[in-house]
Amino acid sequence: MEASRLVVTSVTKSFSTAGEPLEVLSGVDLSLAAGQSVAIVGPSGSGKTTLLQILGTLDEPDSGEVQIAGEDPFSLGPTERAGFRNRHIGFVFQDHHLLPQLSVLDNVLIPALAAGRPDGETVSRAESLIESVGLGDRITHRPAELSGGQRERVAIARALVMEPDVILADEPTGNLDAKTASEVTALLRQLQSDRGVVLVAVTHSRALATAMDRCFELREGQLVRDAAFENVT
Repeated sequence: MEASRLVVTSVTKSFSTAGEPLEVLSGVDLSLAAGQSVAIVGPSGSGKTTLLQILGTLDEPDSGEVQIAGEDPFSLGPTERAGFRNRHIGFVFQDHHLLPQLSVLDNVLIPALAAGRPDGETVSRAESLIESVGLGDRITHRPAELSGGQRERVAIARALVMEPDVILADEPTGNLDAKTASEVTALLRQLQSDRGVVLVAVTHSRALATAMDRCFELREGQLVRDAAFENVT
């Protein structure tokens, strides 16, 4: 059996308040192998975004461990961790965060710019991903010339351009109508599965949750498996 690409062990996180510290995560465990996907659901304020920020190495846990591709990113200094994040983690956001002045191709290439000028292989990979998400004829267009669904497709291509081990998606269909959301969900799952990437999606959408292999509810600071939303027997 292939080793897990993402392993989360006993992760905790609290925030200071005027009174007692607010415990948001109280021992989160999760293990995903290449090509697996999981949805994390729960009400607003349950800690979903906090967990996603920790998985993305944007915030540190108070205790516990996160391993991505066999490495502990929190053992690295800030500069090394930023490089690790860029190589191993792709992000898809609800608001896509495309730069309005850049073309589709240049937006997809943004993660590669951290390492300098993208080489020919990276540019070719970006062009191939843009074709894969159905925007080959829009490669020179700017975000203002695209629909909401098309912008989210660009965001998916951008998340994959560095060939990451993990994709973290924060409400990736939250701003889309039902038909477009279904199309984007299917595309995201297909590309993620074909490339053997781990996908963690935080969502309020039942349709998106049921498209994942597994589903967990974040309840009282811990992940509780919810078979009613799962796409496996």
